[in-house]
Amino acid sequence: MQIRDLPHPDPGVPDVRTGDSFLRWLYARQLGGQLKALAWGLVNFGAIASFPLPVGMAVQAAVDRDGGRLALSGGLMLVLGALIALGGTMLHRAAVTNWITAVARMQQLLARKTTELGSAMTRRVAAGEIVAVSTGDLEKIGWFVESISRFGAAAVTAVAVAAALVVREPHLGTLVALGVPVLALAVLPLLPPAARRADAQREVAGRATELASDTVAGLRVLRGIGGEELFLGRYRAASQEVRRAAVRSARMWSLIAAVQVVLPGLLLIAVVWYGTRLALDGTVAVGELVMIYSAVTFLLLPLRHFEEIAQALSFARPSARRTARVLAQHRPAGGRTADDQAPPSGDLHDPVSGLTAPAGRLTAVVCGDPDTAGRLAERLGGHAHGAGQGLPPVTLGGTPLDDVPRDAARAAVLVQDKDPMLLSGTLGELLDVPSSGRLAADAALTAAQCGDVLTALAQASLNDSGDPMHTHITERGRSLSGGQRQRLALARSLVTDPEVLVLDEPTSAVDAHTEARIADGLREIRTGRTTVVLTSSPLLLDRADRVAFLHEGKVVAEAPHRELLHSHPAYRAVVTRETEPAADRYAATDTEAEGAPGTEPEAAPNTDLAPEPTPDKNPERVLTTAQADETA
Repeated sequence: MQIRDLPHPDPGVPDVRTGDSFLRWLYARQLGGQLKALAWGLVNFGAIASFPLPVGMAVQAAVDRDGGRLALSGGLMLVLGALIALGGTMLHRAAVTNWITAVARMQQLLARKTTELGSAMTRRVAAGEIVAVSTGDLEKIGWFVESISRFGAAAVTAVAVAAALVVREPHLGTLVALGVPVLALAVLPLLPPAARRADAQREVAGRATELASDTVAGLRVLRGIGGEELFLGRYRAASQEVRRAAVRSARMWSLIAAVQVVLPGLLLIAVVWYGTRLALDGTVAVGELVMIYSAVTFLLLPLRHFEEIAQALSFARPSARRTARVLAQHRPAGGRTADDQAPPSGDLHDPVSGLTAPAGRLTAVVCGDPDTAGRLAERLGGHAHGAGQGLPPVTLGGTPLDDVPRDAARAAVLVQDKDPMLLSGTLGELLDVPSSGRLAADAALTAAQCGDVLTALAQASLNDSGDPMHTHITERGRSLSGGQRQRLALARSLVTDPEVLVLDEPTSAVDAHTEARIADGLREIRTGRTTVVLTSSPLLLDRADRVAFLHEGKVVAEAPHRELLHSHPAYRAVVTRETEPAADRYAATDTEAEGAPGTEPEAAPNTDLAPEPTPDKNPERVLTTAQADETA
């Protein structure tokens, strides 16, 4: 695999049982590249290890005044120098290629996992954790992958040099053969505490990153309430914690670096001292002593690679565990139906809540609790919240969505979150999504009441065409208001035209008049299609074919909106934002109003039994029962 061939056609299916199994899988996927790097490493290290031989020959030839041997040693130096340059260049190229291709493979795996889980990813794994894995952890794993080949070449060459020294000069060779393993293992006791400190630094850095991302996302709200200084102080404290953790980690790694310098220096001093005594005794020649000294000096190079692989492994293992944990998240889609089978259709049923959305009808769901509504929307989309805990799956036409291949399930059921994401690009690119082709973009924009949005985009067009479809929308739609973003997101969902469309509070940021027109447009454009709207807006509820009321996550009542208003006090309390005692009095008032047409119901007195309505993003949507009936 070459860098120019990236991205990988297929990153593969990783073994995420443990971090170690993930590292083994990653190594096996690029075995060819690792063997290539190992071969070039042997050329490079072998040439470096052989260089003391012509150096010793040259020194001895100069002592003996042998010109022929001196010329021969010079020629060998030139050849070995060329091999060192070639092997070093190709080793670096092959090792870096392994690094980049491994990181690219993991990035593709993470991107695929994010696409598979969608918004459920950040519900299962913190955003800061995902950022830390996709940056720092992949870098550490890539470092380990890149250093494996150099370590292998260094290990093979070091063993060969030590064996040659033992054969050539048993006394010095034995000293070197015993000293090198001791030096290689000397730093191992220091690596676990160093790795723990590095992990602690990473954790506090991840928390600081998550705090920063939350602060940036809520900057507009912070400015509105004057909370910038509060969050600035929190981030300042978090960054100082990161600094202290980094200093503690750096102290340990500086100690390891000191050990790496001191111990090899002591070995080299011992070899020189002992070798000098042997030379003075006439046991070894001067040229042989120079050769042995050069060979020992070479062995310090493999020692650095031994320590590097130990450090890289100490970092890579916890990083691999975290990466494997993220990649192990899955949407329980067994895909037990055939891939070429037509997508299922029919009634949408959630056995957890007892909700059934009839096919081809507009069903509204009132939960009263936004978290309950969010979990229900996630389940209806096939993202089984609590998968693995024995919860039964959602069915579409009697077929469990877990048994449907992921692509088919997504084509059949589309869920629009409460806070949908608008990516940067032109409006035309925003609406260029996979769809049935039955609905044009103009029809979807009209149904979503985006006329004023199109006018504003046409005026903001950088070219003079005045075409809003060519106007650029900034990241997350920050150049638009909340209501405009919400309506564009609704239009995008309508263009997709799925068999089942699930909308979670699709009109919470628009005014009552626009909301009423959206309700009419939604009902008209989705005729014959299954639509589920999670909302407490009387305007949307009145347009629904049927309304399901959930209490503590279970369906407790199903009927048209007006019938539930008169017959179910708890439903009335949620929809009108009133307490149940006050709702009971409204029910009595409505009964009187029905007996005397044209009369207005008496307003509830301002007592503790009738508290002020709960503040809402859209105050105009808080309607009394009589107003809801009148609007309908």
